Amino acid sequence: MPSYSYTAINDAGVKKKGILSADSEREARKLVKDLKLTPLKISKSKNLDKTLRTKNKDIVLMTRQLATLLEASTPIVDSIDITARQTKNKNLIHILYNLKEDLIQGKRLGNSMKKYPGIFSDTYVSMVSAGDSSGNLDTVFSKLADYLEESASIRQKVISALTYPLILIGFSILVIISLLAFVLPQVIDQFIKAGAELPFITKFLIGISNNIIPILLIITFLSGSSYYIYKKYTKDKKNKLLVDKKILAIPFLGNFILNSELERFSSTMELLLASGTNLDIALEECSKIFNNQYLSNIVMNAKDDVVEGKDFVIAMKHDEIFPDIFIQLISSGYRSGNLEKMFNKVSNFMKSEIENKRSVFLSLLEPIVIIFMGGFIMMIVLAILIPIMQMNTLSI
Repeated sequence: MPSYSYTAINDAGVKKKGILSADSEREARKLVKDLKLTPLKISKSKNLDKTLRTKNKDIVLMTRQLATLLEASTPIVDSIDITARQTKNKNLIHILYNLKEDLIQGKRLGNSMKKYPGIFSDTYVSMVSAGDSSGNLDTVFSKLADYLEESASIRQKVISALTYPLILIGFSILVIISLLAFVLPQVIDQFIKAGAELPFITKFLIGISNNIIPILLIITFLSGSSYYIYKKYTKDKKNKLLVDKKILAIPFLGNFILNSELERFSSTMELLLASGTNLDIALEECSKIFNNQYLSNIVMNAKDDVVEGKDFVIAMKHDEIFPDIFIQLISSGYRSGNLEKMFNKVSNFMKSEIENKRSVFLSLLEPIVIIFMGGFIMMIVLAILIPIMQMNTLSI
């Protein structure tokens, strides 16, 4: 349904602006009048709803504001209106006003949010729909805000764990390339003019220095080709599952990825179960949050077992990919009817594991990079010193 932005005045002469959904401009004008407003200007908005994007922090802030207002017993329509007026993000303002108008027209909040898949995830929409049905929207938005804030914190830790070593390695490579391309040739050129015999290590590094651009081009070409082959190969679902399974088997890195995925899965499951979502629906929704398709496939199989009345933990045990503590806690929670609490325990455990592995990873990587960089620089120094020592010997 098209969106229309309007400018109108109320009975007190105060100007009001907003956005509403209507089949035509005439219907939009009628809807504005139904709001007891006198329309001044009505124009059709661009239909960019499905492609709209916004920063995660803006979503977190919006959710927290709605939670606070709803906990203060503010009606949902007024809460959305207040939040829209306090938000600076234009996309979010557009969406909030659309949601407000949908609610005024009698639509359900969760259904309206489905129009913005780039803003509200399936989990977000499921939670809001469950809260709307049960009349616990204030509790749901509060839990969603906590969940989004925690998820953002975990995501930031994962990004920082990967960003720091990439910066360190990139800077090291830049220094080495600069030494090979600019410093070494000028120094060695003096030895060549003096007629000194160059040792193997010096000839080797000069060979790299003289061909540094072709070498970089070849590396870039091979990297691009590898990425293209990977994307083409993983278009097939079976190949994608196989590759994602192999990734989880990589020492240390695979375990770090697994813990990150399980932390997000467990915290989302806890959130959905706490809102009253059925186990099979919660598993189906949570299978969509995995970046690793192999894990997503296992959870979907577990969901099918729940529908068939089987113990869904058996499907998770089958591939022996999940940690023992994860299986034990979830199995215990399933048998005792306390899954929500056990998913909370798993989430907290995985958070501590992520932090520990992040610390170990950084503490190991830093000296390795320093040793690598120091070793290469030592080779360059030797490539310069050995000819100098040979020239001194000849002069004696």
